[in-house]
Amino acid sequence: MNPERYSRQILFSGIGLAGQQKIATSRVLIIGCGALGAMQAEMLARAGIGGMRLVDRDFIEESNLQRQIMFDERDLAERLPKAVAAAARVGRINSEVEVESVIKDVNYSNIIELINNVDLILDGTDNFETRYLINDAAVKERKPWVYGAAVGSYGVQMTIQPYDTPCLRCVFPEQPAPGSSPTCDTAGVILPVVATVAAYQVSEALKVLTGQIGLLHRSLLQFDLWENRTTSMKLDDLRGDGNCRTCEQNKFDHLAARAGQLVIVLCGRAAVQITPASDRQIDLAKLAEQLREAGEVSYNRYLLKFKAGVHELTVFPDGRSIIKGTDDPNLARSLYARYVGA
Repeated sequence: MNPERYSRQILFSGIGLAGQQKIATSRVLIIGCGALGAMQAEMLARAGIGGMRLVDRDFIEESNLQRQIMFDERDLAERLPKAVAAAARVGRINSEVEVESVIKDVNYSNIIELINNVDLILDGTDNFETRYLINDAAVKERKPWVYGAAVGSYGVQMTIQPYDTPCLRCVFPEQPAPGSSPTCDTAGVILPVVATVAAYQVSEALKVLTGQIGLLHRSLLQFDLWENRTTSMKLDDLRGDGNCRTCEQNKFDHLAARAGQLVIVLCGRAAVQITPASDRQIDLAKLAEQLREAGEVSYNRYLLKFKAGVHELTVFPDGRSIIKGTDDPNLARSLYARYVGA
């Protein structure tokens, strides 16, 4: 670690040289490399984090460039997965950071492995299903994690220190029904609220990593930058009644294995994601050759894109696919079986 590089951060009394050394030996997991995750990764790279694992299932699209600060038009032209482009950007910002990119859908079959060997988890996801999964895994493995969300001009943030603070399920006992909450694809989002949520998340992360747990705000923060509203709801009273299935009853429902494919409707995108029950490595070049007579196909070493009529399939080497042009899981399964395999 070069102290001169971080001199202004070391001068800050909340961190100092001892805190900087702790940051330099810490490793974080960022799940989701979109708007929030990209900003978290950039802030932590500049702060001198020792290492980060970046996980994202998706690839860069043109609409991402308005709010996802790690990506530019070159990344879009190269059709890069977000995790790969974000890792490359981290390397350009700070070559001392050990960065690992993982192009996967986070689910019950891999979440425990993904949180292994990290000190803290940052939420950069866009759906409650994954957040409940993170919460179960983090509580089970006693890993702190930092929740955040942004849509429109509204943001929310809380920090979970397992068995100390309330967990996500203490605050939200039941997962919201699909389609019941606005998303960036239905309500839009402005970059300032993304920056605000990410700033709170990274500030809380730095407190945890430097051992200053007593300074966590221990609240559910909510703010609307357009309507000029800010609220802070203290959460400590939500623990201790024995009702939380996760952190008080130790029932980790979202980690329970399910048979068959994982099928997720990507809310607001007219798209369905299909993940095979087990990893099955696909030769993208061979699949491209097979599909050439059936529609428009292109690929690189990270993904294959195939268009057939109004539908577009993006296939990843592990067999996962995003089918655009439908929100019908049965049709998506049929298209997957027809073009990729059962």
